[in-house]
Amino acid sequence: MTARTPSRQAVARHGWAEALLTVLAALIAMGVVSALGLWAAGATDLPGGAFPRVTAATVVMAVGGSVELSGDAGGIAGTDAGLTVLPLSVALTGALVVAAGFLWPLRHRAVAGAAELAGWAGRIAVLWLLGVLALALAARQTFVIDLGDDTLGEIGDLFGIRPEVGFTTNVGLTLLFGLLWLAGVLVLALLVSRAPLPARLLQFQESVRPAAYAMVALLLAWVALGVVIGLVVAATRGHAAETFALILLGLPNLVWLAFTIGLGTTWNGRVEGPFGLPMPQLLDDVLRVPDIAELNLGTLSEHDGRVWWLLVADAVLLLAAAFLMASRSPARIRPWQHAVHMAVALALTVLMVCLVCRLSAHYGLSVLGIGDLGGGLAGDVFLRPRLWSALGLALLWGLVTGFLGALLAGALGRRRGAVPAGPQ
Repeated sequence: MTARTPSRQAVARHGWAEALLTVLAALIAMGVVSALGLWAAGATDLPGGAFPRVTAATVVMAVGGSVELSGDAGGIAGTDAGLTVLPLSVALTGALVVAAGFLWPLRHRAVAGAAELAGWAGRIAVLWLLGVLALALAARQTFVIDLGDDTLGEIGDLFGIRPEVGFTTNVGLTLLFGLLWLAGVLVLALLVSRAPLPARLLQFQESVRPAAYAMVALLLAWVALGVVIGLVVAATRGHAAETFALILLGLPNLVWLAFTIGLGTTWNGRVEGPFGLPMPQLLDDVLRVPDIAELNLGTLSEHDGRVWWLLVADAVLLLAAAFLMASRSPARIRPWQHAVHMAVALALTVLMVCLVCRLSAHYGLSVLGIGDLGGGLAGDVFLRPRLWSALGLALLWGLVTGFLGALLAGALGRRRGAVPAGPQ
């Protein structure tokens, strides 16, 4: 009886109440960040009391949910709209809170069984799906589009056309992607932390955990650097509201894009119409061309030579990440093995960044064929990476910095087990 008591107490420390607290804390934090970012962007002026619904939709998109745009302009008019974007500031906030809540009850544990971890994750998942479902049902709104005072507006008034555009959620896809998002966060939390793993997985922690920890630290370092730069820009160059909106909604979108560009990656994109990227003017200048534009160090340097500092920042931060990975690894792992681990980890990280930083948005309207789906109202924005070249560059950077980081850690005696114990 006494042998089972610690196990029962351990399970009691992370039951349904703790799971509910974790889920509520994550959703509230994401909602607050979304609301503040949308407020800074001026979304409180949206008609029809749409602000809470737009906030809910932002949180849904942040967890990978499917938000669909729809339009209706009557039988003699047509609309076309679409949006694909992840507000990564909101997603990162939720991921950090969920990971902290998931790991907190395990912080003093030496051993955790697979059944126990699965039960704890399952309780969080059930409550998470209920929370995401509530947000998905709330994220619905319709807006009326003003045609203006020109010819298009006069035709609209003549035929009584009131074009509308709205958004709704695909509940099934939202629940599926929301569950996958949660699973990814929980798995990554276990990989990065020192939380106990089931016995069958212990053989992987020496090679996987240091690399995962280093990659998370690398991405968070880029976010921290972006926050500092954003605050300086807001304080010295004006446009504080727009800058804070970017920080609160899409800062990782920008800094992780810069991270890949510093590696040499090329992104293809275009900005067309009255809409633009919620990012620095430099990107808009490069992408606002008649054809598909290339976004890389070369094209950006034609407008601002300071972008070459991205290359320097990547070199320094990647070497630091490689050193951190090596210092957390056993001394028996050789430098070439560190190089391979770093290359694989960096390639997977760049793959994730390329997938989550994609952007696509368009809207158009036509009346009696006039306007070619919108004329002045039409807009098209997209941004996508050249994936295979990005992964190849990541492998190359990882091999070089991983090897150098291992040599540096070995020279400084920072590799785990490298310094022998003193005489007993």
